[in-house]
Amino acid sequence: MRITNFLHKGDLPSDVVFKGDIAVDTEAMGLNNKRDRLCLVQLSDGNGDAHLVQFAVGVYKAPNLTKLLTDSLRVKIFHFARFDLSIMRQYLGVRTAPVYCTRTASRLVRTYTDKHGYKEICKELLGVDVSKQQQSSDWGAETLTPDQIEYAASDVHHLHKLRAKLDAMIAREGRQELAQSCFNFLPYRAELDLAGWENEDIFAHS
Repeated sequence: MRITNFLHKGDLPSDVVFKGDIAVDTEAMGLNNKRDRLCLVQLSDGNGDAHLVQFAVGVYKAPNLTKLLTDSLRVKIFHFARFDLSIMRQYLGVRTAPVYCTRTASRLVRTYTDKHGYKEICKELLGVDVSKQQQSSDWGAETLTPDQIEYAASDVHHLHKLRAKLDAMIAREGRQELAQSCFNFLPYRAELDLAGWENEDIFAHS
């Protein structure tokens, strides 16, 4: 199967068609979702291809992408959804739902380890070595390098398969309802982050 990575400026073209649930990831200038701007949103429907939407400074009107992210009939699959949801909310103004988070799922069922990064779970569950070399590169550059494009695409290529593996483990351990409740809460967790509760557990006794 031929795999192609498509780079789009500013929005998805109107003729791009996705089937079923969508894997989503973002790249930004850093991990502070109020300070560090959103640079890239990556998407895949699991067929091998990836579509990358690159944003110029201050230009975040993307109606086609927004429509896809807010489609209530499609699950959006993330790894560490909390960050991606909050930065897309901050810059694109979208509240993305419903969602699935492979990191959250991993923490619920891979309780035998404290390694829940994308690289680690791809290695264990899929036998795939994912390079993180470009993770800290300059995503705000006007022209992305081929290595950056390949790295960004790889972050959505495996999410559908990871979800399938993790769902089997969640079912085995009888934690489906708990997992779904966590996924349902994630958009609200992102809202709390943006509202100033990012470092506080509002459920803690104090």
